[in-house]
Amino acid sequence: MELHNRDVIERLIKSGCKDPQDFTWLSQLRFVFDPDEGNFGICRVQQTNYILPYSYEYQGNNGRLVVTPLTDRCVLTLLTAMALHRGGNPLGPAGTGKTETVKDLAKNLAQYCVVVNCSDGMDYKSVGRIFSGLCQSGCWGCFDEFNRIKIEVISVVAM
Repeated sequence: MELHNRDVIERLIKSGCKDPQDFTWLSQLRFVFDPDEGNFGICRVQQTNYILPYSYEYQGNNGRLVVTPLTDRCVLTLLTAMALHRGGNPLGPAGTGKTETVKDLAKNLAQYCVVVNCSDGMDYKSVGRIFSGLCQSGCWGCFDEFNRIKIEVISVVAM
């Protein structure tokens, strides 16, 4: 994280960012505390034009992801999709960190994320139970290898 923070500062300086409305600054994931909101104040997470509340979900004291410029771009894209009430589908070769990036974004937002390893043995009932649990708990779902699910099941789920 220290190296990433150093790189961000260098990027802000090189781009000549002097205004809080510069896209270089707005595209950074920022945590803002508003002490006047509620009884004890509230923490908000901001990136570009999207503001969402910090979830305060304890994630444990585990490791963090090494953040690269590609990770930053992926996070920017996922949060922009969330601002538009859409989902995200990181695409790329196996082993490039797509699932880990989603999990790290959830951890940054203190949002619980459930990773589901999909297989061709999943039917519409099992996928329905997973969606039901995600809706009831309010957590994120990350469906790893979603393309392994049979097309007939995806068709029913899409309905």
